[in-house]
Amino acid sequence: MATNMDFADEAIERLSRVASGIRGRKMFGGVGIYSGEIFFALVAYDRLWLKVDDSNRGDFEARGMKPFQPFPDRPMTMSYYELPTDLLDDSDSLRVWAARSIAIARSTKKAKAPKVSTPRPRAAKK
Repeated sequence: MATNMDFADEAIERLSRVASGIRGRKMFGGVGIYSGEIFFALVAYDRLWLKVDDSNRGDFEARGMKPFQPFPDRPMTMSYYELPTDLLDDSDSLRVWAARSIAIARSTKKAKAPKVSTPRPRAAKK
């Protein structure tokens, strides 16, 4: 999945105008986008994809957007939908859509918080 870094940089720059702590990180041929430590978006196939759940998926589908499919030849999809391209030029709408995706990613991260492990007792040496 080759990504045009100019587009990725532009998407990150526009998101940084409407949300705090935005940064990108190259991953698997694309770019993961974070707000602080929250992974909420990605750039792949020269498109921006935002995190979705049942609360906002309908907004994307109403605009004809499809879910992210990491391998076009396989039916698997992920919980990210393509952002309608006109929203990149509309800061007020982009702020709302990004904030929803950040909140969803934050709640998903809390739900999957790592379990605190208790050290197992060591066997006595003989």
